[in-house]
Amino acid sequence: MRGVGSVMVGVVFLALLILIPRWLGLDASFLRDSTMVSTSAREWHPHHNVSTPPLMPLPFSCGNATAAATCPAEPSLPARPASGGGGDHPAPTCPDYFRYIHDDLRPWRGAGITREAVERGRRHAYFRLVVVSGRAFVETYRRSYQTRDVFTQWGILQLMRRYAGRVPDVDIMFACDDPGQVRAADFAAAPADAPPVFRYCKDKTTLDVVFPDWSFWGWPEVNIGAWPGMLEAVRRENERVRWPEREPFAFWKGNPGVARIRGELMKCNPSNGKDWNARLFTQDWNHAIQNGFKDSSIPKQCLHRYKIYIEGNAWSVSEKYILACDSPVLFVTTPYQDILSRGLVAGEHYWPINRTRMCGSIKLAVDWGNAHPAAARRIGERGSRFVREQMSMDYVYDYMLHLLTEYGKLLRYRPAVPEKAVEICAASMACPAKGRRRECMDESVEEFVAGFEPCALPPPFTEEEAREIAAREEKVLRRVEKMEENIAS
Repeated sequence: MRGVGSVMVGVVFLALLILIPRWLGLDASFLRDSTMVSTSAREWHPHHNVSTPPLMPLPFSCGNATAAATCPAEPSLPARPASGGGGDHPAPTCPDYFRYIHDDLRPWRGAGITREAVERGRRHAYFRLVVVSGRAFVETYRRSYQTRDVFTQWGILQLMRRYAGRVPDVDIMFACDDPGQVRAADFAAAPADAPPVFRYCKDKTTLDVVFPDWSFWGWPEVNIGAWPGMLEAVRRENERVRWPEREPFAFWKGNPGVARIRGELMKCNPSNGKDWNARLFTQDWNHAIQNGFKDSSIPKQCLHRYKIYIEGNAWSVSEKYILACDSPVLFVTTPYQDILSRGLVAGEHYWPINRTRMCGSIKLAVDWGNAHPAAARRIGERGSRFVREQMSMDYVYDYMLHLLTEYGKLLRYRPAVPEKAVEICAASMACPAKGRRRECMDESVEEFVAGFEPCALPPPFTEEEAREIAAREEKVLRRVEKMEENIAS
């Protein structure tokens, strides 16, 4: 028996001698791509407002009434210091994903945005929001799914509270559904004729203007609170269950019925003696609501070493919560772009998963990570750090302010309040709200006018930089595909 055992050990050892060099070589070449991250992305500095005192408090009270009859006038603001409140600390440059603001607005850079172009967007829009002299007005065309429209409008109001007096007059059409609808091909001859429609995501074939999604301020229907509180809850869970102690598989939980590709993903669960290293679960929202979301806590989903992100009807809100877990995210390649995904770098913040052969791609990623835990853990930590730091609410608000400011510069007319529009403010929205909706608003209300300036908007990408970014992403994808081919052979 000892002789047989020695032979078996020898066979295993020889197999490892054959496989380990392949794995190690692939590991080194793959990680080398992380050095291709742009300098500005690496030399990132936190938002500068930590030690800057607020300019003035913003009282918020509903009194004894259940609703506010009128919105209060804009507060009379004291003059800001010439330095913008930052003293000897000038505003840092915004993260690189802010540069896509220029890309989104490029169709109108030459001719500007006319009233006719804006109104052409009405057929796509759920509401029209106009800011005039620091006051916000909304004309509703149709109700959105759940409270997407409500919390999008609430988020804009919080921007106006934080940066009171600094939000320009604007006139925007906002679409609350998922995929982009304004096709670039329809306006190839005259891009400025395209309606500038704001929405949460787009792809390369559409001209929609990307805006932060509503869930940064709360998603009461699924018991998701404001982003800062959710980040803190996930951080505590990360501390409670460290990465090496987590289940060595890839986890995903969601509704597979919203997109065909999610149904394909579910085939990667263990079956017929085949294990793809994936643990996939269907989210039954009706059941979750009935049992008080006890089995649907986002922080409690950080119990596996790897998390899977996959698109839904378009991009998915789950993206930022998945990235926050300190686990490497296996990101199924997607054509959809939101403000977050534009800042992510393959091989640096996530591991790309081939959408045409997901099961094998997931198995390879998990096998690689378990064989190289230190390297895999670094990817998880970088992705998590990105959403905690560069996607903090400070930067979300700065992104909104820069986008609206640049958009406002392009308007070729003076925005006016639509005849059927109603004024909205924090009191008019929060005071009538009840239950979880009111709780989300209380969690996310801005209580002070900022005494600092936003981060400095970086310039557009040059053509050379755009080519370098595309080449870098393509190179990482080719490396991963080569790894898959080597293992398959």
